Amino acid sequence: MNKPVALGQVSDFDIRLLRIFKTVVECGSFSAAESVLGISRSAISLHMGDLEKRLGVCLCRRGRAGFALTDEGREVLRAANILLSAIEDFRDEVNQLHHQLRGDLNIGIINNLVTQSHMHITQALKALSARGPGVCINIAMMVPSDIEQGVLDGTLHVGVIPETHPLPGLAYLRLYEEQSSLYCSSEHPFFAAAAPDDAAIRQAHAIFPNYRITEQAHRWLGQLHCTAKASDREGIAFLILTGHYIGFLPDHYAASWVARGQMRAIRPDEYRYSTPLSVVVRKGRRSNMVLDSFLGELGAEDTGREGG
Repeated sequence: MNKPVALGQVSDFDIRLLRIFKTVVECGSFSAAESVLGISRSAISLHMGDLEKRLGVCLCRRGRAGFALTDEGREVLRAANILLSAIEDFRDEVNQLHHQLRGDLNIGIINNLVTQSHMHITQALKALSARGPGVCINIAMMVPSDIEQGVLDGTLHVGVIPETHPLPGLAYLRLYEEQSSLYCSSEHPFFAAAAPDDAAIRQAHAIFPNYRITEQAHRWLGQLHCTAKASDREGIAFLILTGHYIGFLPDHYAASWVARGQMRAIRPDEYRYSTPLSVVVRKGRRSNMVLDSFLGELGAEDTGREGG
């Protein structure tokens, strides 16, 4: 590879190339990044080649085996995330000089909360949009561990996750308790049974959630005959609808199938558990007008914020 260009001063062009590189990694391929970046695959390839020449390292492999980062590429991605996060912090601080809210709100949310009747998040985002037309809201649907990591490393300003194992570096605001019940589909033998007994329920094929759950949920699931796993609530719904499995779902998420007569809760007064859902921010974070306004709409202006 050619001798790298000295990067004693990082130009706008360098930052643009790093943003393109980051987007390509997030999308997983040049072709998938085309629509996100709004440029052709050949242009993306040229930009990636420019970045590799400027850095003097090979960032990724692309071929029949697919797209994959090199070891050097992973290090550059880590450094780029730190740099781009620092730029965003700079923008946030400059935005404090304006009376009108401007800037980004990067928020990570777990899947399938949009059907929650409390609507705290929706109402807060609605109010924020009304107060700050210049605010760009970026929502990413993610698993809890990725949300926690994003809030800790600064790529996310705020997250919404189940509060099952609180981390010391994060501050939590409890939003509400999400209620989950045990469900079967209209094709399952339990659907027509008024109240299956405990022995029958514990012998039925059940689904174990392959994601973070509360101790209470673990206790319930430990009593069931779990023969399938699902990575998220949508996967559990798919399996329940086969008529072969029973499984726990949040009541608000299952409500549409219940209304259509496709699912019913099994002994809902007994087979149920609750999961606390919380907003998380990084402890010791700097003041950020956009984030502070969003938290204020949720009733948590001082969550995780440094004094002064």
